[in-house]
Amino acid sequence: MTRPPIRIVLADDERMVRGALRAILSAEPDMEVAGEAATGAEAVSVVRETRPDVVLMDVRMPEVDGIRATEQILATLDAPPRIVVVTTFENDSYVYDALRAGAAGFLLKRAHADTLVQSVRLVAHSDTLLFPAAVRTLAAEHARANPAPPAWVARLTEREGEVLRLMATGLTNAEIAERVRVGPATVKTHVASVLAKTGTRDRTQAVIQAYEAGFTKPVS
Repeated sequence: MTRPPIRIVLADDERMVRGALRAILSAEPDMEVAGEAATGAEAVSVVRETRPDVVLMDVRMPEVDGIRATEQILATLDAPPRIVVVTTFENDSYVYDALRAGAAGFLLKRAHADTLVQSVRLVAHSDTLLFPAAVRTLAAEHARANPAPPAWVARLTEREGEVLRLMATGLTNAEIAERVRVGPATVKTHVASVLAKTGTRDRTQAVIQAYEAGFTKPVS
């Protein structure tokens, strides 16, 4: 059975950037640009209207920046799209804030066209997170020195802790299932329990909390 095309919204205040992204993505037979936005406020409106699968979100935009737009989209839609931050600088604190808000990862604006296309497919069709090593380094910088373990750490079972650490490496549920030798449905249950115990909305925020609490250590 043929999958429907991946519907994408482009949010960037630079028309040329949107044009370049549109040209690359529209050339793919399994992708469709459903809408564009030049501000964060427009991005929220366009996403609500078009209900895309993926949003490519610039973080620095007028009126409402990409971070606030990400928060609003994820908080107000029952089935929100996967949001990928597209930025110039990989070590930008804005990137980290967007990930804390629930973005699935980030891409550099200078990324090769093939990387862009593959990343869109990846986040659209799986539960993976685009967490390059730079993001893990940012997480380490935001972690408190010698933090006291938050209450949720004691509530995790040994297997849930293992699943959370594997989530932090960017593995999907299927990949985690293969690693720990259980069924994907069991991993999905563990992930849901981790989200509930950490008080987070999605796996991105759970991973960020794990880094900040020192529960898992960034790797280069």
